[in-house]
Amino acid sequence: MIGNEQRTHTERQIVHVLWLTTGLGCDGDSVAMTAATNPSLEDLVTGIFPGMPRLAIYNALLAYEAGDEFVESFRRAAAGQLDPFVLVLEGSIPNEQISGEGHWAGLGVDAESGQPITTTSWIDRLAPRAAAVLALGTCAAYGGIPAMRGNLTGAMGLRDYLGAGFRSRMGEPIVNLPGCPVQPDNITETLLHLALHVAGSESMIDLDEQGRPRWLFERTVQEGCGRAGFAEQGEFAETPADHRGCLVKIGCKGPVVKCNVPVRGWMGGVGGCPNVGGICMACTMPGFPDKFMPFMEAAPLGVLAARAARFTYGPLLRRLRARLIRERFDTEPGWRRPSDRLASGYEPRW
Repeated sequence: MIGNEQRTHTERQIVHVLWLTTGLGCDGDSVAMTAATNPSLEDLVTGIFPGMPRLAIYNALLAYEAGDEFVESFRRAAAGQLDPFVLVLEGSIPNEQISGEGHWAGLGVDAESGQPITTTSWIDRLAPRAAAVLALGTCAAYGGIPAMRGNLTGAMGLRDYLGAGFRSRMGEPIVNLPGCPVQPDNITETLLHLALHVAGSESMIDLDEQGRPRWLFERTVQEGCGRAGFAEQGEFAETPADHRGCLVKIGCKGPVVKCNVPVRGWMGGVGGCPNVGGICMACTMPGFPDKFMPFMEAAPLGVLAARAARFTYGPLLRRLRARLIRERFDTEPGWRRPSDRLASGYEPRW
């Protein structure tokens, strides 16, 4: 009976997800999440998995409410009336100290001053009360495209704004989930684990040194790429139209980028940049985009490695492998190999 009571209590618990889409971004992560299948957005909202709480997601792109009615949930959370909640930021954070008399980004209007409530103000109010904080997308995690060299807004990632030592109300660091946009199932899976942690059902997510969920970003793109074998044999594509060959010579950054899209696909296990013939532009990396531009030009180290593989290790390995395949593996066993007479004594009819 006690176990049943505990299970019922957990299933009825609601973890609120306050989702700020008012950073400097494109709402691409919100759109991407609608394509998730494992788990799906519907799975999270209904709490379909045993032992998990339901998620109430307050996202401007998905909400029925608008205007003050939508903002009211954020006001309640800031006042300590909505608990527990996970704070999600989508888009990079501008430096409002250099915005002059205006502002860069905001949500809602302050009732007393009549002025917009900036995104940074919401972060200041909500982050200390949040059970967990998620920087969703490369813009929120590291600044992304809005923070590239020469930007006028002073854009930055959430960890830059709050400080590397920031901890949530539960004592947890910021979770960075990069991508431009984030792979759909990566979003819902991370939200699921955060909800289970907030509900007390599991420990905190294991994060790497960049604050990313370790199990999602422990392999490079090349490790899961379907064209990786071409690099091993010294075969490299010269144009995007080439159906054979590793794409590193036309700008693919896969050998140095941590991302699970080649393995997980994009929607329902299908698609994803290298899986459909596209190059990896390193959109999940902290140095994106500045350190990886121009996107369609190969890095000098990549070209050097390609040349070395093409004229040394690759051809030798390919020749030895072809010989081994021909002589040992691409033939039938001797006892039934086609000949005038089989070892079993059977004589061909023709």
